[in-house]
Amino acid sequence: MSGPRVNSFFLGSSSGVNFSLVLSSIDEETGKLQLANCSGSKRADDWNLDVTRGMDASKVTVTLTRNLQLCLPNATDCCATPLCVVETLQVLACRGSVMLAHLLIQAEIYANSSFTGNVSENATIIPNQVFQPLGSCPCNLTAGACDIRCCCDLECTPDLKQLFNGSCFTGVFGGDVNPPFDQLCSSQSMEYLPDWFPFLCVQSSLNNTPFLGYFYDGSTSAHSVAPFKIPLQTSPGKLFTGYRQGDPIMTEENEYFTIPQQSMAGQCVGNAPVAYLQNFDVRCLTNLASYKEGLPHDVRINSGTGDFIRQNVIYKTITDMGKFITESESHHTAEVLCQNVTFAEDYTFIWKDKNIEQLNVTVFLGSLCNGEVLTQRFTVKFLCLKSTNAGELFVNPGYQVGQPVRAANMNASDTFGSLNIWQPAGRGLCTSATYTPVLFGLDSLSGCILEVGINEDCSFLRGNVTEKLNSLIEATHIGKRDNSTYSDLNDWVEIIRLDPVNSDTNVSTGNLKGICPDIPANLNIRMIFADVGAVQGIPLRQILAVQISYSTVIWQFQCGLNCENSISFLPITASVQFIKVPAQPPIPMTRFQINYTEFDCNRNDVCWPQLFYPLTRFYTGEPYSQCLAKGLSLAFLVLLAAIMSNPWFSKVWNSSSV
Repeated sequence: MSGPRVNSFFLGSSSGVNFSLVLSSIDEETGKLQLANCSGSKRADDWNLDVTRGMDASKVTVTLTRNLQLCLPNATDCCATPLCVVETLQVLACRGSVMLAHLLIQAEIYANSSFTGNVSENATIIPNQVFQPLGSCPCNLTAGACDIRCCCDLECTPDLKQLFNGSCFTGVFGGDVNPPFDQLCSSQSMEYLPDWFPFLCVQSSLNNTPFLGYFYDGSTSAHSVAPFKIPLQTSPGKLFTGYRQGDPIMTEENEYFTIPQQSMAGQCVGNAPVAYLQNFDVRCLTNLASYKEGLPHDVRINSGTGDFIRQNVIYKTITDMGKFITESESHHTAEVLCQNVTFAEDYTFIWKDKNIEQLNVTVFLGSLCNGEVLTQRFTVKFLCLKSTNAGELFVNPGYQVGQPVRAANMNASDTFGSLNIWQPAGRGLCTSATYTPVLFGLDSLSGCILEVGINEDCSFLRGNVTEKLNSLIEATHIGKRDNSTYSDLNDWVEIIRLDPVNSDTNVSTGNLKGICPDIPANLNIRMIFADVGAVQGIPLRQILAVQISYSTVIWQFQCGLNCENSISFLPITASVQFIKVPAQPPIPMTRFQINYTEFDCNRNDVCWPQLFYPLTRFYTGEPYSQCLAKGLSLAFLVLLAAIMSNPWFSKVWNSSSV
């Protein structure tokens, strides 16, 4: 055993059986273990014996009662050496004087490495970290004990160091607190030494290392802030300066105004802050057991100017439960528990400039019973108030992130169109998948699974897949802005379609049955947009072009041992990508900038075109008069050096000196 406790079991009936513990010794002459008899007790020196009797088995526990800490100076009842206990024990099971069984235990127990002794009251003098390292052995973390792999630990005996001598900690943590630095003349740490290194290197002792002073002088401690709560403004007289797009809306208690929203993982987060000028429409699944009420509707919000606005709440009752109750786990009975809960909440923020003028909330209530699954819906919409005080509301003419992209079918009498992606449900099959509109600014990827048989005709499969993908795009044009009118064709951009490659080759017959090439299984929708202006400080985003293309795959039937009358699956996907481009094309690079890149200040550390920048009016580092004086002095010195380096100057100087 290597620990202070060991367990064993005595099998069979323990009725009339006496258990005893004997501390055995070795005969010095024969070197054999001395035999024990049944006259022992349940305690031997520092060892105790406990027996838990059972019907067919008894648990036998041997415990060491002595202290296993290493001895400190002037301490008793401790371990003088790391190998604290080396003893041999025998556990005997006797009925009367007859020995039924015996257990031999060889105990080799080392002292604990944790320190539990009395802490000295003498104050530890911490050296100034600017002039010398804080500790010469940073890996020495345990007082009064040897730290494994810490070869600079003075508490480690030579015998213990042999166990980890080849695996010692290196670097500063291992005790090398003054490593040679690159600027040292005797240091060869740099792979490529420059030619001028011997002239500029430093001759210094390692005690005067540049690593001294690399420490954090912590004078303050981090304080905990409640979640979704920011510190109050402490500056007197400082007013709230208004909201910017994306800022969280604050309440009267200086907390975030929260509404349930979907996280990146797709789950609903109940205490998600509402961002200014960002619309959303989310659905969250819940049941009666996990239902939680949201933020109370009597909470007032900060308008952006320091004033507080009360919510205008209207309560309505849901009559058609089928739109919200998605499934029922059991039939309703008279004993089923039901509760009046919130089915949907519709928030309308009326804003102007950087402030919120009004908040209207419509709450839809209904009865939710135990065993039912509720699909809650939360919508947030920001409407802009005109500055003419006419009270007329209008939506920002440009697209905002999260708004549905407008589509139109100009070839039909009813010009209303749609641009959707899949929203799979259940098993993810295309037959049960529903549609959800494409939201502006949100790249997305969706898909569904199509069931295909082994005898499927390839031409029919291509047509079926193409029909499924085209059902997502029932439009010929996309609205440039959110307020595009159907009567004005200039408000729309035509969809550029790159149709899939038509392949009339049917290779699903013969030896290649179950393989179809050129299946257009991926629909790619790319939209190019730009910020073409701003409305009351909010960017006006406009769609410039839309392209639709297809990616083909080779479909192969997948089956197990028996392929007859089995069905394989073909996943088809639709991806949406929004690409932002500048509203104006960038200025093309000149031929000089393309060929002579060494003079490009944006791609080089040395910028020769700005050599005389300090002499220009654009330099504001110091007064212009000082810059001019320094520049003239420098020019005079350069001119003087040029004159003195000329050969005729030496002749004139020699002739004048004679």
